[in-house]
Amino acid sequence: MTETTFIDLSDHDAFLEAVPHAAFAQLRAEDPVHWNPEPDGPGFWAVTRYEDIRHVHRDVETYSSEIGGTSLEDLDPDQIKARKSMIDMDPPRHDQLRGLIARRFTPRAVGVWEDQVRAVTREVLDIALPKGEFDFVHEISSEIPMQVFAEILGIPHDERRVIIDIGDRLLGNQDPEYQVEPDPAHRNLPFSSPAALEMFEFGRRLAKERRDHPRDDIITQLAFEPLNQQEFDVYFVLLATAGNETTRHTITHGLLALLEHPEELAKLRDAGDDEALRRSAAEEMLRWATPVHHFRRTAAVDTELAGTEIKAGDKVTTWFVSGNRDESVFEHPDVFDISRTPNRHMAFGPGGIHHCMGAHLAKMEVRIAFEELLARTDQIELAGPPERLRSNFFNGIKRLPVKVTLP
Repeated sequence: MTETTFIDLSDHDAFLEAVPHAAFAQLRAEDPVHWNPEPDGPGFWAVTRYEDIRHVHRDVETYSSEIGGTSLEDLDPDQIKARKSMIDMDPPRHDQLRGLIARRFTPRAVGVWEDQVRAVTREVLDIALPKGEFDFVHEISSEIPMQVFAEILGIPHDERRVIIDIGDRLLGNQDPEYQVEPDPAHRNLPFSSPAALEMFEFGRRLAKERRDHPRDDIITQLAFEPLNQQEFDVYFVLLATAGNETTRHTITHGLLALLEHPEELAKLRDAGDDEALRRSAAEEMLRWATPVHHFRRTAAVDTELAGTEIKAGDKVTTWFVSGNRDESVFEHPDVFDISRTPNRHMAFGPGGIHHCMGAHLAKMEVRIAFEELLARTDQIELAGPPERLRSNFFNGIKRLPVKVTLP
């Protein structure tokens, strides 16, 4: 392997300016199951080809979510136990916890929310667009998914930005803007972040209110389920963050992609009644953005993947951001094409038991966000450079200054 494009995938700075797509392309071609040393860890395998990623995620007996968790961080058994959420579990407990609310996110159940999603989107745009020049992330792309999910989850409308703020500090903990000094007292918290305590307290307060005054929302349901306190806490953290972060980043990257590819923006503006094009545009934004770069598994037994021997206990990372540019699956993968069909992207995971529950809701939110945004604007342009999140886990944009011209 040449040194021109090789990078250390454990280095958050390698993702700060842009996703290193050239390095991933080289890995797919030359070393698809690549050993990546870590300065302060044992190292990990980086799986970069689409079909190999699918294999890892579908073979839960060989590649465990539970043995070491799903993040690159090396945890001791006490930390793993204290932080363990649904995504850090193997069957049968994973299936039991997922089954508690899975019915709320089926295509039929999500379809009921379409009018509400559109109403929320219009309200958000009514406030943001007259400002003319603003931060798209703060005013629009973080507001739409959080307002929608706040209703489904049961978070009071006037406290939605509290959840966004806590989530930013929790999930962006490798970014200087959100970093705090390491404290041994926080070692058992998700992401070793004190922000997790704030999220726990928020969720516990809502659960107490729902036990006294039940409603038809997820918090009410979880408050009456036989969950211990740790299970409830991490369940709430997972839902409150996952329901906002990935959709926010997709909408933001989607707009940036359209602005960088004006011919695709014009095509989407002229879509008219072509619902198929609007849906394929949302799918292409998800492929293009790939809001979560990777997940980690741990080999439960000695195994072999694509001719590479993997030992029991090894960390194995699956890079969705690479799978979504795999030349063997996607024709011209480095081209942003809103009419791309088929589009078997893995933005929500490559299938299997951990496939994102909120996928149908996220797709709807992305589609409606752009239907309404483009219908209400004559022109959108960047008013400054995007400010990216320093993270090798989230493909995040913290701020996107834009200027809009209304009809």
